[in-house]
Amino acid sequence: MLLLIPGPVTTRPEVRAAAAQDYAPWDRSFRPLYGAVRQRIAAIAGVSFATDTILPLQGAGHFAVEASLRSLLPPGGRILIPLTGSYAERMARLAREAGRDPVTLPVSDIAPVPPAAVAQALAADPSISHVGLVYSETSSGVVHDPVTIGAAVRGAGRRMILDAVSAFGALPLDLARQPEIDAAIFTANKCLEGLPGLSFVIARIAPLLAGRGQAGSWSFDLADIHAMGERDGWGGFRFTPPAQVMAALRTALVLHAAEGGAPARLARYRANADVLHAGMGAIGLTPYLAAPVQGPIVLNVHAPGDARWSLHGFVDALKARGFLISNFHNTQRPSFRVGCIGATTPDDMRRFVTAADAALTAIGVTRRAPAD
Repeated sequence: MLLLIPGPVTTRPEVRAAAAQDYAPWDRSFRPLYGAVRQRIAAIAGVSFATDTILPLQGAGHFAVEASLRSLLPPGGRILIPLTGSYAERMARLAREAGRDPVTLPVSDIAPVPPAAVAQALAADPSISHVGLVYSETSSGVVHDPVTIGAAVRGAGRRMILDAVSAFGALPLDLARQPEIDAAIFTANKCLEGLPGLSFVIARIAPLLAGRGQAGSWSFDLADIHAMGERDGWGGFRFTPPAQVMAALRTALVLHAAEGGAPARLARYRANADVLHAGMGAIGLTPYLAAPVQGPIVLNVHAPGDARWSLHGFVDALKARGFLISNFHNTQRPSFRVGCIGATTPDDMRRFVTAADAALTAIGVTRRAPAD
């Protein structure tokens, strides 16, 4: 079964094999494994351990987003969040429920966030200290530009928290050139093509230490994670980690480098997305986004306007043909989405187009254009 979802993704056999043994995460032999992962992540992100820290957290990307909000904003602190889609809405909810004050900025779900809109919102409200941006919004497939938005944030003298969960490892990110980013968040199981269960925050040390004690949660206190690493040496965890997931990630990072790093991975994902975008049109379906704004991570397709259309029926018909896609949508109009990431190739996408054509026929869909 090929997973064509935007995470967890299809992984290489070597990655799965790396998780097929037991580890004792408190044993000293585990420490070099963790250290190797930190070094490779630092190289991808362009960070220096003199000014930046790489902090692992057990759990999904939402855990790392909440930890960043709690650790970098004081209680009641205000953060501007462009509402790019459901993952931006989730960031706003995490901020609100952590006792922070999200200021939402309505934007289109089919176009990148305009930097001028961010600059205008910041100029209108000097009490906002941070901007929370979702780099790759997988609810829609739109990629938003942290460089131009970051310039607007930096020009306003504010800071940024970047949700790079479905971007890191493929889309460009050079934190050395973006000093306004206090934290960049990602997981093992997206563009790095590892296994789920482990998230990371790359954080600037100075603002992290400035906010020490404000998280209101021991589990989500990034400053405490950093303090333990500095005190005891990098390689241990405060609480039991997903050790097999870390071992698999080390192998995934070796494969990432061997492929050619983020540029090569982005090129493969872009080729996947291009094949899918063209292929959906060729079988009578309508991609949710126009080709110029279609990101390389996930492709959404308008649901056919046929009374016999059923997303769950379509998913089941695809599973019978060897492909698994998301069984939900979170776009404003009904759609289905197909992941372009993972250990997949353009040939896999061509096979998927053929399978999707057959699956639609199998469930009786004849009208493939979206409902008016």
